[in-house]
Amino acid sequence: MLRIPCPFCGPRDHTEFSYEGDATVVYPALDASEEAWFEAVFLRDNPRGAHSEVWHHIQGCRSFLIVERDTLTHEITGARLAHRPTAEALK
Repeated sequence: MLRIPCPFCGPRDHTEFSYEGDATVVYPALDASEEAWFEAVFLRDNPRGAHSEVWHHIQGCRSFLIVERDTLTHEITGARLAHRPTAEALK
């Protein structure tokens, strides 16, 4: 079972969250070419090992988190708020 350490709610079961995708993807500008958008949306690496992912705490505080998870062992080594201004304000 995955336990995600929510900064507001504490460690919670992953079933309270929705996986939202790869946190390392850099999307192109809105006026970028169709090819650039195709590459960003459909052509992704399938990383092995430590990886950053976006999760949404849908059954809790509703925060979006960047979760550090090992894709081989599923070990979660940390989580932080995805919205930087909120994270900075809470320091």
